Amino acid sequence: MKIRRLGWAGIEVLSADGPSLVVDFVQDFFLLSATRPPGAFVEPIQPAAAALVTHLHEDHTDVTAIQSAVGSTGLVLRPEPFTAADEEAAFTEVAEADLLASGLNVRVVADWERIQLPPFTIIATPSVDGLGDRQVNWVIEADGKRVFHGGDTIFHGHWWLIARRAGPIDVAVLPINGAVVNVPHLQPASPLPAVLTPEQAAQAAAILGAKTVVPIHFGVHQPPVYVEESNAVDRLVEAAAGLAIHVAPLAPGDGIDVA
Repeated sequence: MKIRRLGWAGIEVLSADGPSLVVDFVQDFFLLSATRPPGAFVEPIQPAAAALVTHLHEDHTDVTAIQSAVGSTGLVLRPEPFTAADEEAAFTEVAEADLLASGLNVRVVADWERIQLPPFTIIATPSVDGLGDRQVNWVIEADGKRVFHGGDTIFHGHWWLIARRAGPIDVAVLPINGAVVNVPHLQPASPLPAVLTPEQAAQAAAILGAKTVVPIHFGVHQPPVYVEESNAVDRLVEAAAGLAIHVAPLAPGDGIDVA
């Protein structure tokens, strides 16, 4: 199995037998476009058997991108909808509407549900979103290897259960920028990180038993709306070194074999 980074939080997972998946594949979102040069996003190298989304924020769910990856009627695996008043669902209502209007084959999954999509076994695992929206994370198994994708999770108490029920994990793909978010519908604003910090990502990887971490979800700093922690990759490398964990920073388009 091989993984390629597609930009921001997106990855492509390629099996040795040929089929592939994409996770949180987006082609653009305005905060990243404002801070990153062209080339911040790349396309999958082949059509995907399915698209997995961890949650419905616009930087993780892009229906146009999904359709380009799986086809206009392709399979999408997603978490349960966030049931809320309109003003409470400000970050998810657009993607919900886009998915509903699409012709995609959208399947809602619950925590711990296993989906067989040969050669892949996919497990939806519990996750906690720092902004209160519904989220799952994914364990993807193929070729005797397992990859964990952490969306934009915060640190929580499910790591041990995930390791026990869905592990061991070979590569953990984890967010690292510890972003603090200040938006109108979440007031008073919290000064606490709404996503894993580099040090928290290293600890999560250690609990999962992962020997390699691929960092994602970093490179956007748009104060006062979105403030990420500085030197995130360097701090992850330092924290992971003390835990005997290898860090594999991937530029968009780069990949590694899951070994």
